[in-house]
Amino acid sequence: MTSLVEAVRAGRTAEVIGLLEGMTDAERRAAFPELKALRKELRAARWDEPSRRAYPALYVAGTACQTGAAGAASWIAAADMRWSGVSPAVLVHILADREADWLADLVHRLAQRPASARVPYELMSALVRLAGCPVPTTDAYVRGWVEHIGGSWRRGDTVLDRLRGDPHLAELVAALFETNDIGGLLEWGTNGGPNSWNDALARLTVEGALDRSATVDGCVARLLRGGTTADHRVFLRVLGSLALTHEEQRGRVADWLALASDAVSPVASHAQSVLGALVLDGRLAHRHLAELSGAVLFRPERKLVRAQLVLLGKVLARDAGAADGLLPAVAQAFGHEDAAVQERALKLAERHVKKVRSDDVRSELAFAAEQLIPALRGRAVGSLGAAPADAAPVHEEVLPPVPEPVRLAPAPASAAELAEEVGAASASDADVAGFERALDGLVRHAHRDREALLEALEPVISRRWWNDTDRFHGLRAEHHFNHRTVFSPYDGLDLLLATLRGRLSAAALHAVLRRDTPAMTCVHGAMSRAFDARLWEVAYRIRTEPLPFLLSTPTWSTGLLEPEELVERLETYRRLGARVAAADFAQALLRVRRGDRAAATAAAERAAALGTAEGTRLAHWLTAGAPALPRVRRRTSGSRIVVETGELLELQEDFPAPFRALGRPTSAFGEDRYCFHWSDSLRAHWTAVLPEMRELVAVRLLRDLSAVAVDDTRGAASVLPLLAESGGEAGEATHLCLAYGLGARHPEDRLAAVDALLVLAARGQLDTARLGADLGQLARHGCVKPLRLAESLRTAAATGAQATVWGLLSHGLPPLLADLAADGPSGPVRGLGDLLAVAAECAERSGARGELPHLARAADRRGSSRLVSEARRLRGTLVKEVTAA
Repeated sequence: MTSLVEAVRAGRTAEVIGLLEGMTDAERRAAFPELKALRKELRAARWDEPSRRAYPALYVAGTACQTGAAGAASWIAAADMRWSGVSPAVLVHILADREADWLADLVHRLAQRPASARVPYELMSALVRLAGCPVPTTDAYVRGWVEHIGGSWRRGDTVLDRLRGDPHLAELVAALFETNDIGGLLEWGTNGGPNSWNDALARLTVEGALDRSATVDGCVARLLRGGTTADHRVFLRVLGSLALTHEEQRGRVADWLALASDAVSPVASHAQSVLGALVLDGRLAHRHLAELSGAVLFRPERKLVRAQLVLLGKVLARDAGAADGLLPAVAQAFGHEDAAVQERALKLAERHVKKVRSDDVRSELAFAAEQLIPALRGRAVGSLGAAPADAAPVHEEVLPPVPEPVRLAPAPASAAELAEEVGAASASDADVAGFERALDGLVRHAHRDREALLEALEPVISRRWWNDTDRFHGLRAEHHFNHRTVFSPYDGLDLLLATLRGRLSAAALHAVLRRDTPAMTCVHGAMSRAFDARLWEVAYRIRTEPLPFLLSTPTWSTGLLEPEELVERLETYRRLGARVAAADFAQALLRVRRGDRAAATAAAERAAALGTAEGTRLAHWLTAGAPALPRVRRRTSGSRIVVETGELLELQEDFPAPFRALGRPTSAFGEDRYCFHWSDSLRAHWTAVLPEMRELVAVRLLRDLSAVAVDDTRGAASVLPLLAESGGEAGEATHLCLAYGLGARHPEDRLAAVDALLVLAARGQLDTARLGADLGQLARHGCVKPLRLAESLRTAAATGAQATVWGLLSHGLPPLLADLAADGPSGPVRGLGDLLAVAAECAERSGARGELPHLARAADRRGSSRLVSEARRLRGTLVKEVTAA
């Protein structure tokens, strides 16, 4: 046993295999505890040279010395063994003498492991051959099989050739249809023909190696279940390659109907074409066509809807008796969001309404016509007998209630409760309220009873990397924090926890505080320095002169601090004889509410009566008036529209050095473009640094917000609702940030921008003319894609804010319409028709009237494109009232 462990430690794998072959089962069992102890030893220093040398031999020895299949499976699939580099053939060799039942148990246990365990397929398949057992059909085994078959390591053959020679083809192909997210693997590395999975599966089905019915059922079932785009693409190609007969198609009518109704667009289109062909061949009853129409005509994809209306038109033209059964299906398109679809459906109904025999059907058509847009409904009065529209009701704008800020609860009273909150806040990058409560609680309890606090925090601190004294001896943590800014709230709490634990010295903390040069020169540098300065100061005071509590803890979740509350805190400081921390007091001044002049004046009198320097400074700050904004200049940077701000002297005077940069001139692109302020959660805390000066925050976020639209980045727009809920004037920078957010690439960013839009509108702070003009200019510059913008504005309008959205578009559309020359030499901006559709809908519902510059030129263009039809619809809405026929 000793010689075996020595050979393992020395990494002599060949010698280990020889020793194992000469050992009995009892000797192997006796050796295992030493191997287990060696593994524990190597885990502590996994990446050094001795451990890298020993791991392959340890992997082999541990596998051979396990007596139970469960233990062997755990050893083989362990994460620390995954990169041992041992060939699967070596493990097969040392396991070959085991009983077949034991091997079967082992391979099925290995196959049950997740695919991320990366158990080699070659090992599992070899064990299946040795055991003669049924092949596993688990996710890990099937994925391994697909990678093995599709790999390019074997030259001279194809995927089709490899599948033909597989003894478990039928079982594994059946499992293929049940494996989630497999499409990407099936497509990887293939170039069509016999080396593509879809072609190979189709050919094997045609040859009879695979049961045709099972393959067709598997493809259809997989498409019904849904999945990734790659899954749909692969299995749809297999289905198409099989060229189903009419009988096979008819036998699955219910499946095609379900796919046409709910599947993704390419799959629904295929199902629609299959059913359409059956209908035109007379192999499908009209009731099935009506059912199909009911499913398709409610879909948003205009291509599918138009194709369905074309199909209905063909059948109605062929069979006069189909009108009673199919025209009600046509009428379902009267409620489609696209006016062009409504007009096409109305024309179809008008063309065939004379064939209707039933009065009930005529009544149904007339009733359905009430869903048409006003211009078309007026037509339907005469052609379908629809009732004339009543006088348009007075529009009532629906906006969400103004969000109310949440008052922060007091810091946790007990150290144990605080430890729970700190653990939760540091695990999830807490919001402003959670972070500020945790920060103030750490300060209070460090002042009250440092030892009790450390004891309560031990479960939290023990999981931190910087607490590993055996590896870092405290030096690595000090170096790490000394050379980094605070990149997230998580880092900020880590800084304080490391300080409490003694991992950062007072000298190191003081050196950082004395450093005036900013660590970053990016556009976020001023916000970052102000946020960081308070945290470093708090950490230093914890080591030298703990503060009783923080002056700057906000009253509200937005970051605002009530002036009376700050005065009371200063009174307590004077009573305790505590020395005020400069950065903490500076942040308190920036947070204190000055917009309420009555409250600010009353608090100023109390502050002046304190007789302290801080009281006098606070009184002067409160009586100075509402915060002013610096001058603003707009310019272009590449294709982007950006904003520069001038100097704000109010923030230059009597503030510590890290805070003065907040009042210096700023440009969204005038400084380093690359930085490490990647955390979306950190941006939320910047809004709480200047809760009554949101423009100074917005101008520093403008570059990030422009990137969500121009560069298709993700996540930065999550700060927009907080910016909208913040205080101060909503000026150029705020509206530009919102404009970029409305044109963001990702839906979650656009939804955040819509939330911010509605909040600003509800607070009466939205300048629709300014934002609309920004949107028009950004779309002209190519920074914002009109299709994305139309989706955002349609979402906002759907909440009831039609007048607000119309106000935006009435100022945003003219610049885009002005670019349309009479003959359209370069064509319209892509998506302009969608914007016009949203504008027409909002104008109809809000009762807008008047003229829109350049709209007439678009409406007078030739053709029936969506742009032209929606321009005509909008012009008709704006220039005249809808009259009863």
